[in-house]
Amino acid sequence: MGSQPNPPTIEVNGLSYKFPDGSTGLSNINLSLPAGSRTLLIGSNGAGKTTLLRLLSGKRMSPASTVSIAGVDPFAAGLEGVTYLGLEWAFPERRDELVRVLDIDLRWRMHTVSDGERRRVQLAMGLVRPWDVLLLDEITVDLDLLSRSRFLEWLREETERRGATIVYATHILDNLVGWPSHLVHMAQGRVKEWGKMEKYEAVSDEYSKSGNSRLGELVLKWLKEDLEERGPRGGKGEGAAYQDLDGLGGYGMEKRPE
Repeated sequence: MGSQPNPPTIEVNGLSYKFPDGSTGLSNINLSLPAGSRTLLIGSNGAGKTTLLRLLSGKRMSPASTVSIAGVDPFAAGLEGVTYLGLEWAFPERRDELVRVLDIDLRWRMHTVSDGERRRVQLAMGLVRPWDVLLLDEITVDLDLLSRSRFLEWLREETERRGATIVYATHILDNLVGWPSHLVHMAQGRVKEWGKMEKYEAVSDEYSKSGNSRLGELVLKWLKEDLEERGPRGGKGEGAAYQDLDGLGGYGMEKRPE
């Protein structure tokens, strides 16, 4: 963790979280992700993925003793090594590497480039600062296939070369076969199941007939089960609105939940 002596593990113990209106956002989350792991965070919209990532990054205050990054509370310590995509250009060597990986033209002007090109620059700006724990929330949606493939390979190399740890929430599974070391399946603010990728690799060969990867079929199966369990979405309350908008900005400083 930058100046921290401990490896960048992620430990979550009995984490529950309520939105400002008092409705439940997360319920009794328990996870243990080792240093150097690459975790896919899987779930439908509103499952609680963004809320969890913001709590792990210290951008939201978790109840005491429920979240530990490298043995430290990320909100209390404000750890330098935890990145939820910051916006600072620095460290020329890493800048040059990201410019190459993401195929960025330094002559681009943000008001004239495409959404995909703008996204590449935003990624580079967020990742140029060295990190030990990287929390990604649907950040590759605008990348073309080649840029996304190169970016994911660079992330893999960062975990293997430096022992860095990644948690990546995404709905896009292209180029992800063989990439994650762990899966976390969330629904309605709960972790339904999680574990090493090996636990999920024995998916039936019949899935190959659909043209999807085994990973893709597993995720599709989970999401269908989640939809059946949840039922129709109608009648959203204020808590659901808070949850849907949670990734768009903060609500000011919070007191630590009891």
